[in-house]
Amino acid sequence: MDGPSGSGKSSVSREVAATLGFRYLDTGAMYRAITWWMLREGVDVDDAETVGALAGKPELLIGTDPTAPTISVDGTDVSAPIRGREVTGAVSAVSAVPAVRARLVAMQQQIIAGTLEQGQGIVVEGRDIGTVVAPEAPVKMFLTASADARASRRTREVLDTGENATVSEMHADMARRDRLDSSRAASPLTQAPDAVLLDTTPLDKDGVVAAVLEQVRRTLLQPVSGTS
Repeated sequence: MDGPSGSGKSSVSREVAATLGFRYLDTGAMYRAITWWMLREGVDVDDAETVGALAGKPELLIGTDPTAPTISVDGTDVSAPIRGREVTGAVSAVSAVPAVRARLVAMQQQIIAGTLEQGQGIVVEGRDIGTVVAPEAPVKMFLTASADARASRRTREVLDTGENATVSEMHADMARRDRLDSSRAASPLTQAPDAVLLDTTPLDKDGVVAAVLEQVRRTLLQPVSGTS
């Protein structure tokens, strides 16, 4: 499940995973966790060389329960602080560093492989899942929405954390993040050629979940050719 911020990836991915009895992996939380660590250590996130050199230091542990996703850094639960505006403002710079992406993509692929080896399915959401992390995934979705809808959704998310935000501020922030995420050299935000594009603007969460589940069922449960 790929798409820009505010398109509905996280809430929809969790709901789809829970409905199907699958695990859930929020790759964006992993980049946010690394960013949180860099900020805590006083690292200049715009210094790509230093960020890359330190990319392997923080110890990340991420849970894949869709009903209670967790993430910790060096044993500290950072599920709440990584959603703050300071991390949000810095995560695009950190996630653009090739060494950061190389480490986290490898971790993500290991989690996916381990889950599948256990006979379980998994819903993975991010910005480069269908193109880089899991290009062989049987179902690929690319969620999008209008700038107004995305900014409104993101504003509500920020307000829910107790921080202040306005729709106009979120418009500007998302435009900046879209530009950075789409233009970075390493794993840019882009729709995989075989991904199904879903515009979530006119839909509520239940509507998006239903559309994704229908695509999953259509793809995974279609009859094998030559059988009745």
